[in-house]
Amino acid sequence: MPISVHYGLTVLIWGLTWTAIRLQVESAPVDISVFYRFLMASALALVVLALMRRLQKLTLKQHGWLVLQGLTLYSVNFLLIYRAAESMTSGLLAVVFSLAALFNALNGWLWLRLTPTARLYPAIFLGITGVALLFWHDLQLGNATATSILFAVAGTFWFSMGNLVSIKVRMSQVPLFLANAWAMVYGALILGVWCLVQDAEWVLPTAATFWGATVFLAVPGSIVAFYSYITVIQTLGADKAGYATVLFPVVALSVSTWLEGFEWTVTAVLGASLALLGNYVLFRTARK
Repeated sequence: MPISVHYGLTVLIWGLTWTAIRLQVESAPVDISVFYRFLMASALALVVLALMRRLQKLTLKQHGWLVLQGLTLYSVNFLLIYRAAESMTSGLLAVVFSLAALFNALNGWLWLRLTPTARLYPAIFLGITGVALLFWHDLQLGNATATSILFAVAGTFWFSMGNLVSIKVRMSQVPLFLANAWAMVYGALILGVWCLVQDAEWVLPTAATFWGATVFLAVPGSIVAFYSYITVIQTLGADKAGYATVLFPVVALSVSTWLEGFEWTVTAVLGASLALLGNYVLFRTARK
């Protein structure tokens, strides 16, 4: 499958997950909702691998990297981001999360000595400016607390570290789908322990919307999208892959236009255009 298809799937699916997350957490506590998502995703992935007879024995060192991937990509980052969302507008959260593109570049240079492409930083500037304009109204509300901003930045940074861990997992010679399955298992275990420590209310929702949203988040949102996203990381690098986080809000608001009657202002259109322009600036070099 062409890498452009993997990139497009990542942006499209994760752009839709914001609506699914909202439907999910309306029926269950946040921590429990995230736990159900990755419990379902990891179980389905392992069943598919077993049916395909692709479950293979891994070394302790390989499992160690997968535990770290589960910690960074499939558990703690979601807990932090969801905590931020409890007292922060979705617009401001989207702006903060778009910093993942910058964090990926900086962490790649700091920890793996990967030199970013010269066009990365102008692209990121265009992208973050575009997302800020896209959610200009939300930014003006200013209802975020210092704690929620800290949670959002920490969750985004932790997600970026997970991107680098995925590169190390590849270097440890673990097949991608198998790696994601085991990392999600460890992520679900971490989330389960967290819920027990926090004495979370263990509810089993009966609403069809909850389970419909959970299935979407588990299968396309976790199994498919993370497979595509990590494929992009391993092919183009974490810096370019991170730019996908800038485009999620454009997809999310397009869905909101259809489902919730979001009205596109001149500022919003300009913001979306700048975000797309940043994408063009970044990948124009890759095509050359």
